[in-house]
Amino acid sequence: MVDKEKLLQRITINPNIMVGKPTIRGMRITVEQILRAFSAGISEQELLEEYPDLEKEDFQAVFAYVAGLVEQEQVFPIGVSA
Repeated sequence: MVDKEKLLQRITINPNIMVGKPTIRGMRITVEQILRAFSAGISEQELLEEYPDLEKEDFQAVFAYVAGLVEQEQVFPIGVSA
């Protein structure tokens, strides 16, 4: 099992890189790009070939980061009359 905190250190936010979007290890590869690629059916292997600086742990870090965002999400019911 990989240490979650260690994984999350791979996700960096710098206002001078990609307009402050979360990136992988300060590179110009955003968490969003990785998620969009996976949702489009691009495989991990294809991404590793396209971006040789990426490592498998970077993908784990993306999912750990996003899981943390979803975990914090709260939904409040809106009073709607039936």
